[in-house]
Amino acid sequence: MTAIEPPRAAGVPIVNTERPIPLGAPAPRRTRQGVVAWGDHRVTVGGNAPIRVQSMTNTDTADVIATAIQVKELAQAGSELVRITVNNDEAARAVPHIREQLDRMGVSVPLIGDFHFNGHRLLAEYPAMAQALSKYRINPGNVGRGEKKDRQFAQMVEAALRWGRPIRIGVNWGSLDPELLGQMMDDNARRPQPWDARQVMYEALITSALASAERAIEIGMAPENIVLSCKVSNAQDLIAVYQELARRCDYPLHLGLTEAGMGTKGTVASAAALAVLLQQGIGDTIRVSLTPQPGEPRTQEVVVALEILQALGLRAFVPSVTACPGCGRTTSTVFQELAKQIDDHLRAAMPIWRSRYPGVENLRVAVMGCIVNGPGESKHADIGISLPGTGEAPAAPVYVDGQKVATLRGERIAEEFRQIVEDYVARRFGSGAG
Repeated sequence: MTAIEPPRAAGVPIVNTERPIPLGAPAPRRTRQGVVAWGDHRVTVGGNAPIRVQSMTNTDTADVIATAIQVKELAQAGSELVRITVNNDEAARAVPHIREQLDRMGVSVPLIGDFHFNGHRLLAEYPAMAQALSKYRINPGNVGRGEKKDRQFAQMVEAALRWGRPIRIGVNWGSLDPELLGQMMDDNARRPQPWDARQVMYEALITSALASAERAIEIGMAPENIVLSCKVSNAQDLIAVYQELARRCDYPLHLGLTEAGMGTKGTVASAAALAVLLQQGIGDTIRVSLTPQPGEPRTQEVVVALEILQALGLRAFVPSVTACPGCGRTTSTVFQELAKQIDDHLRAAMPIWRSRYPGVENLRVAVMGCIVNGPGESKHADIGISLPGTGEAPAAPVYVDGQKVATLRGERIAEEFRQIVEDYVARRFGSGAG
């Protein structure tokens, strides 16, 4: 049988000796930088600021205590901005009291008011609410119809100017301005070669966002105080829309699949879409819009958002644990149990470690299951352990900074390794480190 040559471009060598392969890294962002603030707490957005994580409550905003508690939980999980629904008079009256509760609890996370349909009226009639919020989200698709649209949009922007608040102009394909979309569809039908309906939708989303931003600037809003979003619920559509939106403007951009879904589906869809855009330098704040599983905490969407940024190397929030998936060499569950114990321990310790050990979020730990990749992965990590696989000697070598420092045996491997991690953290990241 004749061997089949592997496909290779003509003249391209198998081994490259002329230049190193470029290091993997996201492209730089090129947006303006704005600030969202409450009291002395300031969150920069855009420019060279870190990519910010935000979330949204799902409590009835009129329930002050329940909403304040959930905001606190989201903030403690890592949400740097939290959005709350302001949809009626009861919710508007509750907002200042929610802010007061948060201030008493020492939770200085900025609150974003999410307005639809009646935001212009609520902002005018409840000045305490307008002042307690740090930012307003305006959906240009439902601020009004006909003559009311421009007037009511202007009233919301004027309220933001009155209280010195930035805005997010958030377009959503589920509530896209029907007049704009209808006109663009009609125009498309008259083209000699009409575009695909999805392409018209893309253009309508972007046009709505950019035209609204220009109108806000005409009213007096500074460009750096405007964040844009064009949310859809399909990963490929989101990528296409934001690539074009980023090409046409330098406003800070908020990323997220709207109605991403539940559990694995929502997590994977959000990660797939956001990772592509973030790697291209597109996106300044993100939200993962997960439908909570029954009994699942709202904070799960924050955890997923943090993991996306950390996986891409854009930010570090908690020490990372590398663990092998297991195979026929690892019929024991010991390494799985130890990996979970270590991961749970690191996450539980972070609220204290974050202030006590600056930089500990960059720690890399490896918990491996057998001799194949175990020692190598353990050496690459800051601290690692290679547990014995099926048929291997009952010994677990431990590596610190690439050097073997101990071999653990017996029933107390988990406790002993956890103590080694604790000692390493204190030594490397403590006040006497250096």
